Order: sequence, then structure tokens, then C-alpha cells
Amino acid sequence: MLAVSDRLIEAALFVLIGIFFDFFDGLVARLLKVQSELGKELDSLADMVTSGVVPGIVMYQLLSKTSDNNWSVFEKENIVGWSNTNIDFLPFIGLLLTLAAAYRLAKFNLDERQTSFFIGLPTPAMALFILSLPVVLIYGEGELAKNLILNKYFLITITLVFSVLMNVEIYLFSLKFKNFSFKNNSIEISFVLVSVALIILLKISAIPILILLYILLSTLKNSTSKA
Repeated sequence: MLAVSDRLIEAALFVLIGIFFDFFDGLVARLLKVQSELGKELDSLADMVTSGVVPGIVMYQLLSKTSDNNWSVFEKENIVGWSNTNIDFLPFIGLLLTLAAAYRLAKFNLDERQTSFFIGLPTPAMALFILSLPVVLIYGEGELAKNLILNKYFLITITLVFSVLMNVEIYLFSLKFKNFSFKNNSIEISFVLVSVALIILLKISAIPILILLYILLSTLKNSTSKA
């Protein structure tokens, strides 16, 4: 509701809280020994809202702010009684994120391979990237980043790229450590340390950089493991 009302900062806060609970719900279920197939389905249903519907609406709102109505259709009297209605279709491209997230989550529940790693970008990572954009726009200090976020071609590209990344067959590491050996978890531990440093230095502006770094480090880990 906050995203629909264009209150994107508050929406980002609640998504962050949702992702926090999403990260720990599996751990709590295992500690209490109450894991179940029902919990697995409810987890994906919650993800669909927090990390699927909301990012799509946020991208819709961002595209609405950049639109120049070149994609609009002028409607005269029609069967539902609308008149002089300007419908701008450009922002609806943002909802591709919601569709791609739904497809990814459905596949995830059927895929038994994704226990210690992910295949395709997890929806919470996509949500963090998208929800960080309006926060950077309002609280960020760099004008270059703000101008980029208000560029409709950049936003369309981000929408298409992340829709593909969620469903493409790329292997991404998980932060579920089986042990604390640096040798076995060097990439993961390095990512955590770099993340803390970047957040201290860049604050909220670090989030989109961290998501891109996560993808790059996962690619590096896959290439080294194959070698």
C-alpha cells in the first residue's frame, strides 16, 4: 500500500524488515524442528509480495516520474464510460519484475538443487536493488547517480536485466555457512567484509553496488571451481 501511494522510502523500510525475517525464518524453523512443506510454500508466498509485487510497483512509480507520455494512448468515450483519459503504458514495464519474480519462485519450489546455492538471482536481492533506487534518489549525495535513476532508459534496462537474472541458469553462492573455514568460504566471507566496509563508507548508496558485486563474485567463484 505504501508503494502504491508513492511513499517509497517507507515501502523500502518494510521490505527491508520483510527480507530480515525471510533470512531467519528457515533458521528458526530448523531450531524449533518445525520445517514443513507448508512452511516452504508460505515462504515463497511471502516472498512474492515482499520481493515481487512491491519492487514491480516501485519500478512503476520510478518510470512514472521519468515518463514524457510518448507511450500514451488518448481514449475518448469507451465502453466503461471513460473520457479524455491519458493512459501512459511506459510505467507498466516495471511490472515485468513482478512476473519474473513469480516465475522464479515457482521454479524454486520445484528445484531440489538449490540447497547450498542459488540458481538465478534470488528475489530478495533483486528487491534490495530496486528499493534502494528511490532511497539513493532522495538521500544520496552523487548527482550522477540521481540523474541515472531518473533516466527511463536506465530503468527499463534494469527491469529487463534483473527479470532475466532471476531466471537464468547462473549459480550464485548462498550465505548459509556450513562451517567457518576461511578456505572453504573465502568468497562469502570476503563479500561480507567488503559489504560492511562499503556500507560504512557509502551508506545506502552501497546497496546497488553490493548486489552487482554479489553477482560478480559468484561468477568468479564458479569459474575458479570449474578450473
